[in-house]
Amino acid sequence: MREEYGKLDRVEMSIWECIELLNELVDESDPDLDEPQIEHLLQTAEAIRKDYPDEDWLHLTGLIHDLGKVLLHPSFGQLPQWAVVGEHEPHHLLASLSSGNHFKENPDYSNPKYNTKLGVYSEGCGLENVLMSFGHDDYMYLVAKENKTTLPSAALFAIRYHSFYRNSINSSHLLTWLPLT
Repeated sequence: MREEYGKLDRVEMSIWECIELLNELVDESDPDLDEPQIEHLLQTAEAIRKDYPDEDWLHLTGLIHDLGKVLLHPSFGQLPQWAVVGEHEPHHLLASLSSGNHFKENPDYSNPKYNTKLGVYSEGCGLENVLMSFGHDDYMYLVAKENKTTLPSAALFAIRYHSFYRNSINSSHLLTWLPLT
């Protein structure tokens, strides 16, 4: 998926055009199903602006953080929900961590070699060495990075990992991926 969608050769559009396109889509994993995606994006950016009024880059990050959900749209390949939205999970460890219904459709879900405490990873390997599932987070990260964004690295980190919920992984798993110092 990273290789195919990392080419960024599907559609070219402005940020606002992308935001408007998201209003045609339903994110089945989103708890705010009654609100259009544009409301979520604007509310996120506004909440960040209120709390961090001097951090313009962070306001923009809040506005664009979910734009990768365009992968659900026919012009981007109309990927299935499980491949785009929901919790961002470490690849090759999906079944042991996932609590959502979307990953049950993933072919890796029933593979026993991924259903261990560390899956294919070694203790202390570091988060940067953990391959995360590809979805809207990683796609938007790639779009920003490959288009030479001027957003700081903290913004790219927030975009890439905003769906990697603390609740989806217990602290003992997380600690095993952080380098031990």
